[in-house]
Order: sequence, then structure tokens, then C-alpha cells
Amino acid sequence: MEKIITICSSAAFFRECIAISVQLEKKGFTILLPETAQKMHAANDFDVSHYKTWQTSKQDFPKKALLIQHHFDKIVEGDAILVVNNIKHDIKGYIGGNTLMEMGLAFHLKKPIYILNSVPESAPNFEEIMGILPIFLNGDLDKIIFE
Repeated sequence: MEKIITICSSAAFFRECIAISVQLEKKGFTILLPETAQKMHAANDFDVSHYKTWQTSKQDFPKKALLIQHHFDKIVEGDAILVVNNIKHDIKGYIGGNTLMEMGLAFHLKKPIYILNSVPESAPNFEEIMGILPIFLNGDLDKIIFE
């Protein structure tokens, strides 16, 4: 049976998420991506400001809520999550609030949580990240293994 991996990350990394999804599909996985990542890919427009309209129009927060709910549904559907965490705001291994929420859901659902890159001990949520016992890939997608 083909395993389903839901990719989670900051929107700033969605271009990389698309590339990673192609690599994982070649390995036989089914990949579920954030809705906005799919829109960015289809439009070939990865400028985050074009999509996060709630940052300038507070009345658009219901759009963000809907995106969160849809991605939570994908986490429920998947067999595991892969967190793509590159450098953002000069922070290596950046994991933002939304991704941390997604990781919490996956943890609650007892799904494996793979993290692409290491997270520095200085990260604001280091304790919470380590407390959900993720599997660090250190950039190596071949380490994604289901038992």
C-alpha cells in the first residue's frame, strides 16, 4: 500500500516543497501539499505576499482559517508529515507557529513526524519540537522509512 506524506512548512519554503514532493513521488509516496503551495506552483508565482492577504486586510483571516482547516484534514488523511524547515529570518531550521500547530496535530494522531533539517537549541520552540519526538532527516529523504 502506497504511503501518504503530508508536507508542512512555512509558505516561504513552498518552492522547495514542490521540488521535494517530486522527489518523494519518484520514491513511490503519495504527497499532500498545502493548498497555497499548489496555487503558487500552478501560477509559477512564489511571492508569499500575493497570497497572505490577511496581512494587509484583517477581514481575510477567515481565508487563513480555511487554509489551516484544509491542511489539518490532509494531516489526518496522511500516514506521516514531513516538515520542510530551511533558513528564514536568519534562523536555520525555521519552524513557525502554523507548522508547529500542524506538528502538534500529527503528534496527537500518533503519526511519524519527519523534519528535513536540524533545529538549533536556540530556536524559540525547541523544547516543544523535541518533546514530540520527531525524526530528523538531516536533508536525506532516503531516511523516510515506514515499518
